[in-house]
Amino acid sequence: MQYNEATSEFKEKQIAIRRVSKTVKGGRNSRFSAIFVVGDGKGRVGIGSGKATEVPEAVRKATQDAKKNFVTVSLVGKTIPHQVIGKFGTAQVLLMPAPEGTGIIAGASVRAVLEVAGVEDVRAKSYGSNNSINMVRATLEGLKQLKTAEETARLRGKSVEEIFG
Repeated sequence: MQYNEATSEFKEKQIAIRRVSKTVKGGRNSRFSAIFVVGDGKGRVGIGSGKATEVPEAVRKATQDAKKNFVTVSLVGKTIPHQVIGKFGTAQVLLMPAPEGTGIIAGASVRAVLEVAGVEDVRAKSYGSNNSINMVRATLEGLKQLKTAEETARLRGKSVEEIFG
């Protein structure tokens, strides 16, 4: 019973489960690799990967890794505060704020990250590599760069009115 209560506060989304193999002296060594995104739907999200000989064990490792790597995302209502480009490897993700009711307009792996982070209205465009792992990591890099007007004003030692003129 306690296990269900602990997981209910977090949303988990599967990005990929792949069978990977390594050729060794005795033949092929098969394992499963899992990539998961975990978030609370209120601006915290983490990405994790795990590898094991069986799928459930790989999934467990991936979700544990994701919970260790939480980052906080700045949100303005249900959208992001400003346009941002996240880069990881050759993957680039352009995230743009959208009016209320737009929904999440993004590819599958980018959508998964935004949904568990709690973003409801956003438009996204991907450039470069479409590797799902790199897309997810690029999205997270973009989300890390977001700052609200209040945060920017505090960093500069000014009021919000002074910044916007």
